[in-house]
Amino acid sequence: MARALHSIDVQFTSIQTGLTVALGAGLGAVARYLVLVWVSPDTPEALALVVTFAVNLTACFAMGLFRPGPFWGVGFLGGFSTLSAIALTAIIRSPAWAGFIVVLSLCTATLAWLAGDAVRERHHA
Repeated sequence: MARALHSIDVQFTSIQTGLTVALGAGLGAVARYLVLVWVSPDTPEALALVVTFAVNLTACFAMGLFRPGPFWGVGFLGGFSTLSAIALTAIIRSPAWAGFIVVLSLCTATLAWLAGDAVRERHHA
């Protein structure tokens, strides 16, 4: 009986966590959209790519700095950042350009997270 109750509790927690992440992701995606619209709804493709990179780097830095939980971390910041927009922009160009943009995005995102983590560690040391 105790095992069955534990299983129900784990399933409820998983559903609750999933809904928390989903809500955060939805709000993060709306925030990203608002940033892009705020910059300009008629943004040229190159500027949209730069803004998307800036949004992604901001989200990754915040992840490293704050190490947030499910709502703010995987949810909001995960929804705020995007690799799909980077990938879509990249494939419009040549395969070499696409590879460069995706690798650049992954490398800079990792460096932004590491920078945020270093600031957090220095602050808490």
